Amino acid sequence: MQQKRNDESKVDRGGPDEAPRVGVYVCYCGGNISDVVDVEEVARSAAGLPHVVVARTNMFMCSDAGQAMITEDIQKEGLNRIVVASCSPKLHELTFRGALTRAGLNEYLYEHVNIREQVSWVHHAHHREATEKAVRLVAAAIAKASRLDPLAPIRVDAHSHALVVGGGVSGLKSALDLARRGVIVTLVEREPFLGGQVSVLHRIYPTEELAADIVLSLVEAVLKEPRIQVLTRAEVVEASGSIGNFKVVIRREGAVAGREGKAARISYEAFKGCYLEGCGPPASTIELNVGCIVMATGFQHYEPRPGEYGYGENPRVITLPEFIRILSAEGPKADYLSLEGRPLKAVAFIHCVGSRQIPGIHEPGEDGRLNEYCSRVCCTATLQAATELKGRFPRTQVYDFYRDIRTYGRGHEDYYEKASKLGCLFFRFEPEDPPAVISPSEGSDYSLAIKVKDSLTWKEEVEVEADLVVLAVGMVPRRDHKLVTDLKLPVGTDGFLLEVHPKLRPVEVSVGGVLLAGASQGPKDITESCASASAAAAKASAILSRGYIDLEPFVAIVNQELCDGCGACEEECSYEGAIQVIELDCPQKAKRASVNPALCRGCGACVAVCPHRAINVAGWTLDQYEAMVDALAAGVGAGGKR
Repeated sequence: MQQKRNDESKVDRGGPDEAPRVGVYVCYCGGNISDVVDVEEVARSAAGLPHVVVARTNMFMCSDAGQAMITEDIQKEGLNRIVVASCSPKLHELTFRGALTRAGLNEYLYEHVNIREQVSWVHHAHHREATEKAVRLVAAAIAKASRLDPLAPIRVDAHSHALVVGGGVSGLKSALDLARRGVIVTLVEREPFLGGQVSVLHRIYPTEELAADIVLSLVEAVLKEPRIQVLTRAEVVEASGSIGNFKVVIRREGAVAGREGKAARISYEAFKGCYLEGCGPPASTIELNVGCIVMATGFQHYEPRPGEYGYGENPRVITLPEFIRILSAEGPKADYLSLEGRPLKAVAFIHCVGSRQIPGIHEPGEDGRLNEYCSRVCCTATLQAATELKGRFPRTQVYDFYRDIRTYGRGHEDYYEKASKLGCLFFRFEPEDPPAVISPSEGSDYSLAIKVKDSLTWKEEVEVEADLVVLAVGMVPRRDHKLVTDLKLPVGTDGFLLEVHPKLRPVEVSVGGVLLAGASQGPKDITESCASASAAAAKASAILSRGYIDLEPFVAIVNQELCDGCGACEEECSYEGAIQVIELDCPQKAKRASVNPALCRGCGACVAVCPHRAINVAGWTLDQYEAMVDALAAGVGAGGKR
């Protein structure tokens, strides 16, 4: 690990011996800000504050013209600090940092003020007060910017080796893309077969390709790739470290496949899973150092509670995955699909089982959680099964009970139209009044009946009889991965792994070097899963391709002269190994706090508990905070030194 200091980092300009020359740039944001905030007044107020050399406005500061204004002023006016007041820094902080770099200024001599989300969007009915708030926020930013120091990225070595956790289609796709970019990959799958949930499907919508063919082609490509090591019946049991240098321990049970077993072969079982049977070694433990981890852990199908729509109590109530396996089983042509030798003359599908649950209406699971999200793929999957059933067995009556139909993908709506044309009957129910699965009338030839208040006919109560009820169960996250707890991976309120930003950083988590693929981050169909897998692979290969990684410098720094080694910081830190009290020679032996910048997240918890002010976070020092508070309290910029 080394601190990056070279000509490109521009660390000398704007140093502590150079007087601050601040440029302030306030954005109209096309009216998003200026419709509420008097942007020109904000700029005028900023222009009168200490150290401010120029204060300008622009309709779109992030545009090429806006960035050119900043770079030109840096070069012509000798600016060495920049403040931009615009939208969220999540959108354009890197944009403006790039402008500083192009102008020859250290990119960290920059302070961002969010006057869109934090001002105009939340105070749209109070123009004068919003303007006053924006003035104070900009003044505080100027005060902080005047005390900024040029920083340098932290460079750490990176192992060009990636771990892919999960052997479903997203894991296979991600591993293959990484290997083709020159990265060594270890793929870990806890089951004895590859393919995940797709391996038990029949045909894939909307192309109607056989799922087995897709899985087989991916598995064969992965097994032929010399850079990929496949470990089935394996699981990550320990994980530590940080981006570029994760240490993982993998426990493997029984024989494994891939490059270790030359006699490995792929065979299809009854459910068309891709089993890997090899002559690998017995159960063992493997330790690896990897630079990146791709979480392709997939999902599980929701399992209905005993008695939910009769599930578990009536054998004629099954889930959609179970029905797909029945439908895909080949047999002699007949008038009806049969189950246990009995023809299915009428089949009823019920949507949104285990998805879109509502507090006060639905019963929480064992963990107390409700699945309030939409699982997205269930509607199309249900309609695909219904159209295939009706197409192959046209005499079968098909009923569809739904809350809403959400066939959102390209070509998906065709299934809804086709089902209607084939004669499927649709009934819409309200969430507070779902269908009831009951016993059929006495003497009926059917196994059960479904009663519902149909909102399509002004809540007329309808009762139909059927031989089978199929529950369209949603997707639920897997919650038993050791990696999540060991690496403190963020989990959303829905239980799926949480990305940093759905648009700007869609496959990254807040833990550097960990990437998401497929349904580990939420319900996705196969196309979306493969797309995110490729995105994760591209991101991982970009991280690992150079052999080193430049990290943001916003980490804790310790003043060894003030530190007495009390250990309060280490005790408070939530990130194992980020800060430790060690024995140093300075000049005599003494205990002092030491920071590992690759593990530190810059949260500042250590700063808060240090009794001697011996710790600061680079870019957010206590002196900078105090200057901002003074500026806010005074209502004017307090940019000068005390």
